[in-house]
Amino acid sequence: MQTMLDLRPAASEMSHLVAGITTAQLSAPTPCADYSLATLLDHIDGLSQAFAAAARKDLGSTSHAPAPDGTRLVDDWPTRIPEHLNALVDAWQNPDAWEGTTRAGGVDLPAEAAGTVALNELVLHGWDVARASGQPYDPDPHALQASMEFVSAMAAPDEAAGREGLFGPVVDVPADASLLDRVLGLSGRDPSWRAG
Repeated sequence: MQTMLDLRPAASEMSHLVAGITTAQLSAPTPCADYSLATLLDHIDGLSQAFAAAARKDLGSTSHAPAPDGTRLVDDWPTRIPEHLNALVDAWQNPDAWEGTTRAGGVDLPAEAAGTVALNELVLHGWDVARASGQPYDPDPHALQASMEFVSAMAAPDEAAGREGLFGPVVDVPADASLLDRVLGLSGRDPSWRAG
């Protein structure tokens, strides 16, 4: 039996953040280079669907989300994204989702790794959305710890190739920085980033 992670707190926090975004904020910059908030939301929507498909071992077209594009964000995004986040959580609550191998983003990988990546995406992009939209961010401690373990492993020198395209260069943070700031730094994010 593989270790199951609970995606619900991180997904619930993301849904709460999505509910706090106004249409006027969709063009705002985000900590993700070259992503407006609309593009980031489209990415979150797509990854929710792709990783839900990965949990179900549905290896068809939905397991590979298209490149994020804010122009695809149609009017129902405030309800559609939370619905897809709920479906993501439900899919990963099935113990079978964590067994064997699956595919996400066109890459075959152990199912347990896919579930961990999905959780990490929610944690990191939750901060991105919060910063871009000027909202507070209070990640679930268990989700944050799982994210720390993931980004720490990805920051190892022998993981440089696997990190490419996922994270930027590690950002140094003070030794006494919070766990969230350390996670952000290891993921290539500057914890002091502000929208302007």
